[in-house]
Amino acid sequence: MTVSTHTQEYTKFTEILKQTRLDMGLTQQDVADRLDKPQSYVAKLENSERRIDVVEFIHLAIAIGADPKDLFDRVFTNIS
Repeated sequence: MTVSTHTQEYTKFTEILKQTRLDMGLTQQDVADRLDKPQSYVAKLENSERRIDVVEFIHLAIAIGADPKDLFDRVFTNIS
């Protein structure tokens, strides 16, 4: 099964990532700096313009200051 970035579940996934970033008081630029990426990279992830693979998810969670497992559990609970 292929999951598009245009599904309701994927949208919820990126909303949770964005809200977690905001809850931590971080801007997209803050996260981008921690990932050594341009701000547009974070914007594309949050706007579902770019798919997030598992390794990117782990790096993103750490950059946001969240435990990857806890964040995954939060995502899973909200989309299952």
